[in-house]
Amino acid sequence: MHIDRDVYPDYPMSWQARTLIGLMRGTLKPASSLLLRHPLALDAAARLGTLSRLLPMTPPSHVGIVPARFSDCGGEWIRAGDGLDERKALLYFHGGGYFSCSPRTHRPLTWRLSVVARRPVLALDYRQGPVHRLAESLADALDAYSCLLARGHAASDILLAGDSAGGHLCLATLLALRDRGMPLPEAALCLSPWADLTDVPRRANRWQDPMLPAGRVRWLARHWTAGLDPRDPLVSPVNGDYTGLPPLMIVTGSTEVLRDEARRVAVKARRDGVPVRYEEWPRMPHVFPILADVLPEARMAFRHMAAFLADVRGRTFLEDAA
Repeated sequence: MHIDRDVYPDYPMSWQARTLIGLMRGTLKPASSLLLRHPLALDAAARLGTLSRLLPMTPPSHVGIVPARFSDCGGEWIRAGDGLDERKALLYFHGGGYFSCSPRTHRPLTWRLSVVARRPVLALDYRQGPVHRLAESLADALDAYSCLLARGHAASDILLAGDSAGGHLCLATLLALRDRGMPLPEAALCLSPWADLTDVPRRANRWQDPMLPAGRVRWLARHWTAGLDPRDPLVSPVNGDYTGLPPLMIVTGSTEVLRDEARRVAVKARRDGVPVRYEEWPRMPHVFPILADVLPEARMAFRHMAAFLADVRGRTFLEDAA
């Protein structure tokens, strides 16, 4: 098995990546620096996120999408690829800083995850700010997981995954499930997880990150942790005790401002006995796998995820045979 290791892919950067990173540096990063300076900006961004739900964002014709409904939130089932095992499921938490995006915006990720995981993906439309708080997002995640168990899915047949703020929610969900004595999923994948919401300045990659301004990430963390203890592992999973959790795969870019907290999660989880596949892709932007429609590196990352899941299945087979 090759789960517990660090991977630093070595390849010539594609012209597509060079072009896209240049565009991000000249547009997304300055726009974020300018706009994310007042709570009203979050409200405006959340409204734009609501409008995005009305856009077509149609995946390829071979991808099936069915709306799903839970007690306090909704979502969608995504099915892509041949020979899906309907006994299994992948529960996905989209990113967006806890104030924007939706399952619809993340379909380029979720349909490909259905292919590599060979199972349906449940993309959760969890409650977000500015109306809702972190605790409500976590409650929705736990509720969706409980619903999968109630539908007859064994915990060992469930995967968790998420990106950015959704990576935060993925880690917090794992810690909460363990602390509540609930059965744990087979494994989890975290793409560019936002894992540290304490009020710390992010100096690493402050200038190299082509997308996220470090100061705005810090401002957003202060906003979401108001009235909370930011050191609480459910608020800052980088402080968690990972003992007993299932295998993790963490994917990040080498120039991200969130890279160091992804590394710290990997180191902490390993110290607590969790097998971790940590992948740091050179010069790739935040949550680059979502750009698989245009980036060759992103498509390659999904092949790496497929290899991780194959290793997890092999590990499970050996444990069952022992």
